[in-house]
Amino acid sequence: MIDAVWKLESAKIIGSLTRLVGDVGLAEEFAQDALVAAMERWPAEGTPGNPGAWLTAVARRRAIDHIRAERRHDQTHERMAHDLRHDDDTGEQDRDDTLRLMFLSCHPVLPPPARVALTLRLLGGMGNAEIARAFLTGEQVIARRVADAKRALAEHRVGFDLPVADEAAERLASVLEVVYLIFNEGYAAASGDDLMRPGLTLEALRLGGMLAEAAPQSEVLGLLALMEIQASRADARTGPSGEPIPLHEQDRGRWDRLRIRRGFTAMLRARELGGPPGPYLLQAAIAVCHAQAPTAEETDWAQIVSLYELLVRLTPTPVVRLNRAMAVGMARGPRAGLDLTEDLTADPALRNYHLLPAVRADLLLRLGRAEPARREFLRAAALADNAAERAFLARRAAGIPAGEPAGPLLGPAVAEFLAGRTDATARSYGQTLRRLRTALGEQTPLAELTPAETARAVTSAWGGAAPRTWNRHLAALRSFCAWAGRPDLGAELARRAEPAPAIRRGAPVHVWSGTGAAPRELALWWLLHESAAPVTRVLALNVEDLDLDDRRSRTGITWRSRTAALLPALIGDRTRGPLFLSGRRPAPARAPAEGDLCPHTGRRRLSYERAEHLFKQATGHTLSDLKSQD
Repeated sequence: MIDAVWKLESAKIIGSLTRLVGDVGLAEEFAQDALVAAMERWPAEGTPGNPGAWLTAVARRRAIDHIRAERRHDQTHERMAHDLRHDDDTGEQDRDDTLRLMFLSCHPVLPPPARVALTLRLLGGMGNAEIARAFLTGEQVIARRVADAKRALAEHRVGFDLPVADEAAERLASVLEVVYLIFNEGYAAASGDDLMRPGLTLEALRLGGMLAEAAPQSEVLGLLALMEIQASRADARTGPSGEPIPLHEQDRGRWDRLRIRRGFTAMLRARELGGPPGPYLLQAAIAVCHAQAPTAEETDWAQIVSLYELLVRLTPTPVVRLNRAMAVGMARGPRAGLDLTEDLTADPALRNYHLLPAVRADLLLRLGRAEPARREFLRAAALADNAAERAFLARRAAGIPAGEPAGPLLGPAVAEFLAGRTDATARSYGQTLRRLRTALGEQTPLAELTPAETARAVTSAWGGAAPRTWNRHLAALRSFCAWAGRPDLGAELARRAEPAPAIRRGAPVHVWSGTGAAPRELALWWLLHESAAPVTRVLALNVEDLDLDDRRSRTGITWRSRTAALLPALIGDRTRGPLFLSGRRPAPARAPAEGDLCPHTGRRRLSYERAEHLFKQATGHTLSDLKSQD
């Protein structure tokens, strides 16, 4: 019961305290103190008639004690006294405080993962462990995100006031984005075994309802309508074993009519407000079209295409364009939809997006091209991180009889090519060819590949790379194509002119100084330069190996002042594990050795290939150029 009260009241309590003390971190501490007091006293004394008011009063007393102890300015005391004298007008003030807290936790100075974590913590009343379970990540990772977010808000002196008119639209867009991110992770989980995480879906709906009550604007109501209508399909989206059921195959009798009515009501309220429709309102209108159709066959696809055309003009993102292609395929035939996906295959943003080949597979199957559709389903399954989706796509592929291959297949051919190379060459070529076969499909016959398809895949993967990196990948591709008897596949790709080396032996010009590199990269590059140690030895360093005072490691690597200044910030609170970490946590199927995994963050050791790529991308040079030149 206490947990339920906390989830309902925590946002209002923390919001009101933040308004009083001006620090969201302190406000949450006082609110947590009140929660502890409730857990100690309510079981013995009984639950108060108004639990929220009880928690607020205790938390405010904690705040008053703190302010008196810190001898804050008289102005703060006067404001607190005024607020405490006017407790009768708390309803409207609570709504304002909740809105302020939403704007604060979703401030644009914070990266999106930190906004999500802080929002769920402050407005959702969720603990770090609960958030970590929802996103399948470590509790320490969430704790670090929340702590970093609070510190960033304090360092940027982000106030608790509502944004001025010039900032309001941008700040509101950030809030809506965070709420929808939470909803999407619950509605279609990006990873894990289950298709949905209902707890996150319900939390996003609750936050959307709070936001619609505090700021009833058309886009806010549009988002609420969109989430309600999409959530109405939850019971029909999975089969008995948790397998996904596509929208056109769902039993519409299992859709939640109460949620649909709520969505329609929110849409009517948004329409009454008037004004040009925004992206969430347009997406909600598309959801309404689906909800109004008694059967999948009666769906008004022409209207949906018209709405997508408007949406693409407002937000021409690759995912929106992919959704439009799918709708066009339903309204105007699969050929028209497939044509719209051709340009998307070269878009770097969709390079690893499993729904692009999944949509293409559906369209190809409807065109009667079974074998290409089977290959696209297999490629989509290989890219899917969610186990339920991966199994579903693999079953779709298995349901299509495999045709007789027209010659060697890309995947086995690449494996045979790499098997005949030395370890170093195979590792270098493998970086290129593994990504290429993922992009083009393991089961694609070499004879069916075209130079245009190869060029799109290579450009999507390395179009923004430095010239030297581009040329290295191109050389690997051409070597394979020549070996496979298809030298024409690289015909539409040309080498790029490489800049003259900026580093000269005996003249230590640090070309990375002006690159705006991240602290991790700068620490690595300076350590390589000052120690002259091999790259592999430096990347093998662990935090526990370092003696920061003596500027040396147990393995015999030493460094000088620039590295010494960068290492403490890089290490932070970590006490063991790899010194240099990858930017992502490893997938469950690719768990590294225990010594290569950070126990604090769950991230793996930075690889040589990734470190080399980062330096080449920033400077056009190899890491070997960083050895000491003094």
